[in-house]
Amino acid sequence: MPHATVNGVVLFYNVVGTGELPLVLVHGSWVSHHDWDLLITRFSPLLRILTYDRRGHSGSDRPLAQGSVREDAADLAALIAHWGLGPAWVVGNSFGASIALRTADLRPDLVRGLILHEPPLFSLLNGDPTVARLLQEVQGKLKGVVEQLVSGDYAGGARCFVDTVALRPGAWDRLPPHLRETMIDNAPTFLDEARDPEQFLFEVERLQNIAQPTLLTLGDQSPSQFRPVIERLSGVMTSASVLRIPEAGHVPHVTHPDAYAEAVQDFVRRHAV
Repeated sequence: MPHATVNGVVLFYNVVGTGELPLVLVHGSWVSHHDWDLLITRFSPLLRILTYDRRGHSGSDRPLAQGSVREDAADLAALIAHWGLGPAWVVGNSFGASIALRTADLRPDLVRGLILHEPPLFSLLNGDPTVARLLQEVQGKLKGVVEQLVSGDYAGGARCFVDTVALRPGAWDRLPPHLRETMIDNAPTFLDEARDPEQFLFEVERLQNIAQPTLLTLGDQSPSQFRPVIERLSGVMTSASVLRIPEAGHVPHVTHPDAYAEAVQDFVRRHAV
């Protein structure tokens, strides 16, 4: 199994293809690089694709100290630099989208463009009375997930997250057994992420400085807390456009891989010159 040591942490990675356009895929919380499997088979051979397990997930190291989203961004930058892929197109889902955005801010020289699906940057909505109740509901649901994880009930916490935060009630029981096992195994890292005070933060001023072409995607069946985040991001980032994916939810690369792969490749092609 291929591994690379970056920032003192050993990360599992996989590189597919020999094309000239580098594309890096950043998975969200709970899962692994396998989250992208259905997407990779649908990409053009003109791409060179890097997937990896973020620190604390599956095949990568699990540091004992409290982690941070800043470390995840530094890891992503180091991997891109390690493989000489910069500037690369970076695709991120959920918390992986937050990491991708931070990486573009940290190392703009390494990021050619961004495709971000529903980053949970809820701090951008602070002070907006129209979404105050919605944010309270989300915080309450996440608190329930954390309480179960703290008690050691990793399976219960994972179920709670899938059914009440990321997807919809009953979704956990419909997941493939191997994916449920992966999420349970990676549950301690979600608890670590939840304890990071910067988990949902991003400074508006820094967003305004991100000049790379950015596609913000939103599933029209996604939980309601993600839409106002996308709207806020699109209002702040002058380089961003928004694409709504019909019938999709929080993981379109899994549920609607054809539509999502087409959206990613179309955006890259239009801005690759």
